[in-house]
Amino acid sequence: MQDQATTIFLSDAAATRSLGVELGQTLPAGSVLLLEGELGSGKTTLVQGLGEGLGIQDTIDSPTFTLINEYFEGRLPLYHLDLYRLNKTATAELSLETYWDGTEAELGIVAIEWAERLPYKPANYLAIHLIYDVNRGRHLTIRAISQGNSGQDDHGQDNHGQWDAVLAATGVLGDDDRPSTVYL
Repeated sequence: MQDQATTIFLSDAAATRSLGVELGQTLPAGSVLLLEGELGSGKTTLVQGLGEGLGIQDTIDSPTFTLINEYFEGRLPLYHLDLYRLNKTATAELSLETYWDGTEAELGIVAIEWAERLPYKPANYLAIHLIYDVNRGRHLTIRAISQGNSGQDDHGQDNHGQWDAVLAATGVLGDDDRPSTVYL
């Protein structure tokens, strides 16, 4: 699945958190989630579920003022970033790629809120756009992006089907592994 979207309708904040738990239980080390959405759309709630699925006991709050919170006690490290207060120039100076390329930080799960403020993106990531619409309710669109390196990750490992397997394990993909609309 490359650059194909799945829309997930979420009944409430608990469903958003539940999807995060599923992702936390299945995502492999080196996964990057780029989260976009307005204030109150569920970005932090999804990351809280992600932390729960990883087995993190600490309270997960959005790092709006600290920029980055790191959690190491779970199945994998979780790096939770919030770029709300930054512009693209300030974000570029942070060298955030060290979190997803494994050069200075142990590979784990990287969740970046307000990812539209990133001036550059990793070769492989899950683009997640969350929406809370008073009339339609909560929903998100998840898109697996695998580009560059002819289907290999930054470490030369084959990533074809990586996102398919992860999304299938969470129930986000249907039986035929094509994007679908899911109701949680």
